[in-house]
Amino acid sequence: MNAIIKSASVTDQVEAGIAAYIDEIIALRHDLHQYPELAFQEHRTAKKVASLLADWGYEVATGIAGTGVVATLKRGGGNRSIGIRADMDALPIEEATGLDYASSNPGVMHACGHDGHTSILLAAARYLAESGSFSGTLRLIFQPAEEIGAGARKMLSEGLFDRFPVDAVFGLHNWPGVPEGQFGFVAGPAMASVDQAVIKIVGKGGHGAEPHRAVDPVLASASFITALQSVVSRNIDPQDMAVATVGSIHAGSASNVIPESVELKLTMRAFSEGVRAKLQERIPALARAQAESFGAVAEVNYRLGFPALVNHADETAFARDVAVQALGPAAIEADFRPRTASEDFAFLLQAKPGSYLFVGNGDSAPLHSAHYNFNDAIIAPAARYWVRLAETFLADDNR
Repeated sequence: MNAIIKSASVTDQVEAGIAAYIDEIIALRHDLHQYPELAFQEHRTAKKVASLLADWGYEVATGIAGTGVVATLKRGGGNRSIGIRADMDALPIEEATGLDYASSNPGVMHACGHDGHTSILLAAARYLAESGSFSGTLRLIFQPAEEIGAGARKMLSEGLFDRFPVDAVFGLHNWPGVPEGQFGFVAGPAMASVDQAVIKIVGKGGHGAEPHRAVDPVLASASFITALQSVVSRNIDPQDMAVATVGSIHAGSASNVIPESVELKLTMRAFSEGVRAKLQERIPALARAQAESFGAVAEVNYRLGFPALVNHADETAFARDVAVQALGPAAIEADFRPRTASEDFAFLLQAKPGSYLFVGNGDSAPLHSAHYNFNDAIIAPAARYWVRLAETFLADDNR
């Protein structure tokens, strides 16, 4: 009973502390939204982040993976260390929200909420610097280039966890369609791997009125697209998840001309390396066989992206317990399911134990939509969560 009372008292203190400056953080979020920057171009964002963290007393390292920032705060004699990561980059999308703080950078938009993720972590960072009660080392990781799946890998290749050791690493993502401020936790595979393929089916061009004199790559492509779904339905265990989507087709420019070739662009998703390998094996083979059956040739460029994001069981259970204590059982989505979108936080979880969680963005436009906007109402509860996660992980009795 005393532990519950203490937890409630601490939670109230954190809530009041963050509430005192939440308007400043929301204004900061709007500023980041108005000046979005693409992958590895987050110079203004990184400078602003680093400046605030330095003002609050953190030891700040910049220039990691070009524009990455890592802030360190040590307190007490604890030996444990925790990493918390936020992403900073925007997307090449023309914004259509009509907001008074809409993007001023044509063709670039924070359509995934990374402006919100950065603001959440900064809100927590300020509280932890001013009032945080912990014993150990806090590492805050502001990562570039998540949207192209390159930022985490580059930070790791430049010695992220060698220079800034952590015992566990955590991250979060907002999720449209999940009730505002509700938290979701998934142990094991939580987000899918992502791979891409560019398939060029080459035939023989000709007149549309004389198809017998040509080798029609459009017909071969259509047959391949139809057959593609047999990979998921007949080569993958029905209890496993796999996605194979053709998102782009380019062929010809006139109705009466059979083109020389057709280019298709595909995305593939999976939760396991076994399924991922099966897709990599079967899709090129099917493309070549289908093309050959029409007298055409398939040229396949299959590119591996990044693996499934797999949360560690113990760290996920810990993260969920902290949410229950800090926010109450009602704030937890009981049946939150894995998402088939992808996240390069997967690489951090291959390097260190940890967990990636989700917070509801409410009834907003979907991610990567020109109409999407991050919900400012979730900044405060998510920041409170990061504070309680850090303080609990670095509590005196955990030394």
